[in-house]
Amino acid sequence: MTLGQKESWGSRVGLILAMAGNAVGLGNFLRFPVQAVNNGGGAFIIPYLVCFLLMGIPLLWIEWSMGRFGGRSNNHSTPFILDSMTKKAFWKYFGVFGIFTNIAVAAYYCYIESWTMSYVWHSIIGTFDGMSQTQVAQFFANYVDIDKSLTGIPYEAVVFYVLCLLLNTFILSRGLAGVERAAKIGIPLLLVFGAFLAIRGLTLGTSGASPEVPNASAWDGLNFLWTPQYSSLSDPKVWLAAAGQIFFTLSVGMGTIHCYAAYVRSKDDVALNAVSAGFTNEFVEVVLGSSIVIPIAAGYLGLDWVKENAGFGMAFQTMPFLFEKWGPILSTVAGVMWFGLLFFAGITSSLAMGTPWMGFMRDEFGWGRNKGAWSFGAIVLALGLPTVIFFEHGVFDEYDYWAGTVSLVVFALAESILFAWVFGIDKGWKELLSGSDLKVPTVYKFIIKYITPLMLLLVFLGALFTPTENDWTAAFHSMFSGNGWTLDNASILKTIANSGLHEQLAQASDPVEVARITDRLFYTNMARGLLTFTFAALAFLVYIAANRRLRSTTPADR
Repeated sequence: MTLGQKESWGSRVGLILAMAGNAVGLGNFLRFPVQAVNNGGGAFIIPYLVCFLLMGIPLLWIEWSMGRFGGRSNNHSTPFILDSMTKKAFWKYFGVFGIFTNIAVAAYYCYIESWTMSYVWHSIIGTFDGMSQTQVAQFFANYVDIDKSLTGIPYEAVVFYVLCLLLNTFILSRGLAGVERAAKIGIPLLLVFGAFLAIRGLTLGTSGASPEVPNASAWDGLNFLWTPQYSSLSDPKVWLAAAGQIFFTLSVGMGTIHCYAAYVRSKDDVALNAVSAGFTNEFVEVVLGSSIVIPIAAGYLGLDWVKENAGFGMAFQTMPFLFEKWGPILSTVAGVMWFGLLFFAGITSSLAMGTPWMGFMRDEFGWGRNKGAWSFGAIVLALGLPTVIFFEHGVFDEYDYWAGTVSLVVFALAESILFAWVFGIDKGWKELLSGSDLKVPTVYKFIIKYITPLMLLLVFLGALFTPTENDWTAAFHSMFSGNGWTLDNASILKTIANSGLHEQLAQASDPVEVARITDRLFYTNMARGLLTFTFAALAFLVYIAANRRLRSTTPADR
């Protein structure tokens, strides 16, 4: 493809699958079940679905509409997509989040993705055969532990990380056609693997109960997840968790949707495309995501064990052990399917993360696909290796918090205000409905203008001022009683100050523990420094690009 040609999607099916692949990721199978369990099972579902309808769907429509609008002016990156919607120059710098977030998230997301690639290999060669649950959990600990290597480098983790990144970069270098082809292969395989494992989980029943856990039943896990508890409607903690999951699962607030939508044709139905991708993601998450890990674990280990141990690591530290109970052949098949499912979910999302950088460099500096893709891979490798080598020192967690959580909320809040209040809800609504066969309910015009920005603002303020132990009732009572508002160490303000680590350091007396906390502080600040430098460098590139554009226009154009 020459520089003068504009890329576009090959087919509507390919576009929807690519968009669904962008949204359907590791969070559907790893994060959603854990969030549901940790927030009361059925108590989580109602707030989750409300957030999907009042925040998820509107944000999908906002981002699709903004992307297509910017694409008409040949803008394929968020800084200048946002810039095209307003005369205020500073909005383009909010758009920097749409490139920064993708690079920073890809840096650690590809590491998780590489775990799934590694575990497919280990499932095939029978590494987990005969291992106890403790041994399977220890395998993962050894995999990411730099202390297990004389050089301080976890070689296997680094090798699979580089291989995973090379595969992502190669597919990206093929342009939209490569992304579309990967989605057409990955999403159907993901659904087949997921359906097989879900059916196995649903039919497990009480057959997995052992003398140690005689009451174990897979149905207990499903009942726990799907029995509504209306008390959750008054619990701010559950609402914050539900809103956070919507951000994570739909990939809104990242900039990837804008960039994918910038390549659609000017009269393509973005309203229907957004809904199709959104509901495909919800089906995978709510139906398949809730029918694999929790029921299978509850069927063998009991619901009480699941409630106490639900966490991200269950997929790697528990599932291989449970699959071994299915016999030598089926355990291998299940392992390949489970980790293969996670791999396809991961790679279809991580591929989307490269498009904002590539679109920006192509539009503003004339870079071709190969140069854009391989430079993206190089940047992610440089930024991501610290998450691999210093995983146990918290670098991974810092990236996830600032890039994968806080940045999403900030950018989503900014874009919702821009779309509804600066660009204008009337113009925005007209843009959304242009070329649409879908009858969008008129009530969503009100929701997009008022409800969605308000919910986003509440989510941001809730994260900024999270009270002690997330107890909002006690916090408001304390404030109205004149005793002030005590922040939790998990709040953004306390996190910036590293309050939790400083408290641990003040209480520590053992020299080994003091050294551990001191190291954690160092690596935490190092990670933030790397992220800050990355954002500043991208903002500087946007500044240079804006000046180039200014110099290339005539006084009349200005």
